[in-house]
Amino acid sequence: MTTPTSSTQGQGLIRDAGHAYNAGEWVRAYELASALVRLEPENAEGHYLAGLAAIASSRASVAVAHFGKAASLDGRRADYAVQLARALCANRQFGEALAAANHALGLDPADPVMLGNLGCVYVEANAHERALSTFRRAVQLGPANLFCRFNLAMSLMFTGDVGAAETELETCIARHPGFWHAHAMLAQIRKQTPEKNHIARLEALATSAPDDPEATLYLHSALGKEHEDLGEYPGAFAHFSQAKSAARRASDYDRRNDALLVDALIEAFPAATDAPGYMTDEPIFIVGMPRTGTTLVERIISSHPEAHSAGELEHFAIALAQLAGAAPDARLDAGLVQAGLAVDPALLGERYLASTRPMTAMKPRFIDKRPHNFLYLGFIARALPKARIICLRRNPMDTCLSNFREPFNPQSPFHRYAFDLLDIGHYYVQFERLMAHWKTALPGRIFELDYETIVADQERSSRQLLEYCGLDWNDRCLHFERNAAASATASSTQVRSPIYSTAVQRWHHYRQEMAPLRQLLVASGIEVGD
Repeated sequence: MTTPTSSTQGQGLIRDAGHAYNAGEWVRAYELASALVRLEPENAEGHYLAGLAAIASSRASVAVAHFGKAASLDGRRADYAVQLARALCANRQFGEALAAANHALGLDPADPVMLGNLGCVYVEANAHERALSTFRRAVQLGPANLFCRFNLAMSLMFTGDVGAAETELETCIARHPGFWHAHAMLAQIRKQTPEKNHIARLEALATSAPDDPEATLYLHSALGKEHEDLGEYPGAFAHFSQAKSAARRASDYDRRNDALLVDALIEAFPAATDAPGYMTDEPIFIVGMPRTGTTLVERIISSHPEAHSAGELEHFAIALAQLAGAAPDARLDAGLVQAGLAVDPALLGERYLASTRPMTAMKPRFIDKRPHNFLYLGFIARALPKARIICLRRNPMDTCLSNFREPFNPQSPFHRYAFDLLDIGHYYVQFERLMAHWKTALPGRIFELDYETIVADQERSSRQLLEYCGLDWNDRCLHFERNAAASATASSTQVRSPIYSTAVQRWHHYRQEMAPLRQLLVASGIEVGD
């Protein structure tokens, strides 16, 4: 429906803005739509077009204003409400995005694309059960929409229905064999066996698309995982290496930037301070290198009836960036570190806590499991003096191998180091350097726990964790695999099984291939074990 306009000029501006938008001319589309809303401020369609052009050109806050106005002018339009939720999500306003998505869903959109977009908002807002039901509805309405089917598969994985997820992934592949990401997820979803695996299909596809970087990453990651499951370790490592090399060649990642950031953090936080922060004991931060057991610890603690898992939140980083005058998605660098030092710690803590509402107000404690928050511990300790901080440690060689095995998204700003084994090694050295500093600068604030210790003595480790968090013992925490809550991480399938030891010392299978990494770590003074 097109909102009636009061002039022929307005109709022409709507037409021309729509044509420009469909042609990918975002700036021109925004100029035309802006001219329309200046001419007719109450024209909902004009605001909607301006919002579409703004979001397409990465101006999320501008889009929020236009979509909000459109939705207020015509509250019956589900597409207006859906786009408002998406824009709020893009602007990192997750609480508002969740509320807007709920409102949009109440308008009963019957279009699978709109429902798919709402499902993605729910995922970003950590409302995974609602995402699952929304994606289910989208697939019912549009069974040929592979975007919705793949996201349904992911939601099924997050919520523990592995068999149904596998079926959806196979459907995606049957309809579009070049859906590379689906192949990678299918390999990860269970342990492959000699009788049931996808190696022949993966090899044929890899041969057919040798120059496609995305195909190379996902197909060879899948082949590495499946060969490893079959105990074929030299072949597995070769595939992991091939998977990562294509993405690394296309990257401009520079190790020196990580070292400079750690230098800036060490200089900015030479010692603990008595700056008054926001006095709440609700947050429990779980940090560490990715793939070190952070999800396992999250599941143990969140199995307690007084603890809620909020997922991997970006909220603290966003609150710091906004209060420091930077964009919400600004990456931490030396400049932001300096600007952040001028931010009032109590205001930062209050802003962070408020940004997690309403999801985190359900129980006395909530868990923020964003591994890379280890970079923010100086700010976290000042802003939230009563927050608990848990850092997971794992054998350095296993840590680096696990990062090397994982097919991280090359566009992820958090994992740019993860596409070359020695890059990972250098990043690990910086992690160790920074954590050594935090232990000195923030005495008594960080509870460190080894993954291997949890595996060797689950009950003792669980009791220590709960005691540190100020939670009474509860037997549910010994049976975290029964925790029905969603888990939106690379470990989403593993956490539904009891603790296993097969990932301990996994690097021994690759001693020869990982010798250069071992040499790098040892030369940097890091104990790697035998």
